[in-house]
Amino acid sequence: MIRFAVRLSLAGGREAATRLVVIAAAVALGVGMLLATLAGMNAVDAQNQRYAWLNTAVAPASTDPAAEPMWWLIREDYHDGDSIGRVEVAATGPEAPVPPGIPRLPGPGEYYVSPALGELLRSTPAAQLGDRFPGHQVGTIGREALPSPDSLLIVIGRTPADLEQLGARKVTQIMTTSPDGCPRGCYVGINHDGMALVLSIVAAALLFPVLIFIGTATRLAATRREQRFAAMRLIGATPRQISVISAVESVLAAAVGTAVGFGLFLAVRPALAEIPFTGERFFTADLALTLTDVLAVAAGIPLGAVAASWLALRRVQISPLGVARRVTPKPPRAWRLIPLVAGLVELAYFVGRRPPTTNGQLTAYLSGFLLILTGLVLAGPWLTMVGARLLAGRASRPAALIAGRRLADNPRAGFRSVSGLIVALFVTSVATGIITTYVANRGEPRTDSVAATSLTTWFPPEDGPAPTADQIPAGLATIPGVRSVTLVHANPVTEPPPMEVYGPADAPVQRWWYPGVITCAELDRLAVFGACPPGARVATVADDLIGERAWDLTNDDYVWPAADLDPAQVERQPIRSVVVNTTSSAAFERARTMLINAFPTNRFPGSVAEWESDSARLLVQFQQLADVVMLASLPIAGCSLAVSVAGGLSDRKRPFSMLRLTGVQLRTLRRVVALETVVPLLAVAAVAIGMGFLAAHLFLRAQLGYTLLAPHGSFYLMVAGGLAVSLGIVASTLPLLRRITGPETARND
Repeated sequence: MIRFAVRLSLAGGREAATRLVVIAAAVALGVGMLLATLAGMNAVDAQNQRYAWLNTAVAPASTDPAAEPMWWLIREDYHDGDSIGRVEVAATGPEAPVPPGIPRLPGPGEYYVSPALGELLRSTPAAQLGDRFPGHQVGTIGREALPSPDSLLIVIGRTPADLEQLGARKVTQIMTTSPDGCPRGCYVGINHDGMALVLSIVAAALLFPVLIFIGTATRLAATRREQRFAAMRLIGATPRQISVISAVESVLAAAVGTAVGFGLFLAVRPALAEIPFTGERFFTADLALTLTDVLAVAAGIPLGAVAASWLALRRVQISPLGVARRVTPKPPRAWRLIPLVAGLVELAYFVGRRPPTTNGQLTAYLSGFLLILTGLVLAGPWLTMVGARLLAGRASRPAALIAGRRLADNPRAGFRSVSGLIVALFVTSVATGIITTYVANRGEPRTDSVAATSLTTWFPPEDGPAPTADQIPAGLATIPGVRSVTLVHANPVTEPPPMEVYGPADAPVQRWWYPGVITCAELDRLAVFGACPPGARVATVADDLIGERAWDLTNDDYVWPAADLDPAQVERQPIRSVVVNTTSSAAFERARTMLINAFPTNRFPGSVAEWESDSARLLVQFQQLADVVMLASLPIAGCSLAVSVAGGLSDRKRPFSMLRLTGVQLRTLRRVVALETVVPLLAVAAVAIGMGFLAAHLFLRAQLGYTLLAPHGSFYLMVAGGLAVSLGIVASTLPLLRRITGPETARND
């Protein structure tokens, strides 16, 4: 029987071969995406493990009594907006631990650099970068210590006395615990749980359209296949034999598709490594599969295909006459809207009632989003039925009437082929709405804003005595491209006033106090750092002269509070910070190098844009993932539609042929098919995008108090382009209509 089933699948004519190829292609696409998702999660684990040694400052003491301590200090530096990990070490003996990736600890005046930083040092003038690192390069950090090929890392050798003065710690072993499981507060690494959650959502959004595609492909020519199996039952085949034939056909297609899917994954793996899911690229080898992953996919997909085939043919297994006894399915009921409405009500309830804990917020918002998503999938057939009845009721042409009544007769079938879109468009709309609004309010400042062109060095009282004006490098002002060098002095009022609430009761509390002071004459001269209130002579300002503008990037103007201080007293106050405003990145980096060398024990100077860039970069990556979901899902949904249309034409070629014989023109039949496809597609797209933006708005109001901002034009262009591609794929199937509805079909079928 198995041999007969194989022969039936491979030599059953053009229809059987087409069906086999389409199902195998759909399975291959799904397997490729599933493997890419699993490999992506494994890559996040591997990358996180390579961050472990950077948390050596919190490593527990070694149990080896022979281990000698090592001075360890890690600080974050920047160059042109990119973060540089700067590790400074000093051995106290020959048995001091050695970090991975280097053969020995560098001595004083020596350093190892990562390949990416080495290339940057060679291509950048020394005054902008190289001069801030003491000593000379003695080697390159190996791959086993690099989280990414683009990691900018340097291990600098210093003397114990130097590092003790810089506030370094003594350690006796290198940290090997992944930041995921670090029990002592690791501060370098990836939030693995959060990243896994994001990747899981992305995977679900990608896989759902693919599963719909697979399901649609398995139903290709389902009517004729069921009739063939029913005929076999009539001539004596047992249900068991039919099940075996069906299972062999499904396993054959699924096995071929699974094998092609593994090949597809291996082919695109280098390209996947270039996608910075975590903000940095992966090594290609990190995108690996475990043995469990391989066995689960290789065995699970064919088994799943068998189960799906058994479910699809259960009517034939019950009775050979079951196929002929088809009845109109019951129309969907309005109760399907309940989960959708419940999800919206849940999100709306938490506006003004934000849960106080992180776990509470995750539970409240995620359950609301899942309810809405589930509700959209459940309500889809009901919405399709309502839309179809409206179309039929207002139809003035035969094509619209036929299409509307057919959709209203079986809305589940009409919605099934486009249901994959609803997940992709909903997830993308939510992500785009939230990220666009958050970045506009809290993201990285504009590159031409003063928050990006000025850098600051701080001298907080807890770090020791403040420098005098003579200790500030005089060469700062002479660097070409430096617009101003400003000294901010300490506010003599050191105790902030009590918190005050302005406006509504739920408005954020305010504290009109800043740690620095500056004369209004100086502030007016600078012109770009805000202004004083009318009549004031001294203003209280933030250390970096940016302050709250970092949280309101849409407004470049700011008025600082007045200080009750005489201008002559300002110069007598200790220096609180140095703010250098520049007109070019070269001047910016030269000024940073000069300040680092002048004050090596202080926090490294940086700009507000650099502090904000880490979170903004992560958000941009999430936006890219959302774009990937949409760009991948819409064409897949188009393929699913095309297969569904082709299958529907094959199943209805006799009725369509009869209509043509009775005088219905071919263009009328094409309009029927087009309306049956376009109406659910556009209706689903509009509902999914609308619900996505509404859910995003409710979340933003509840969690952050923001109002949803309209996404950029690129979002609408991508949606329009994806829908156009989907409709184009569907249109490519319409020429089939002429070939399969000729008079010979009505005569011979």
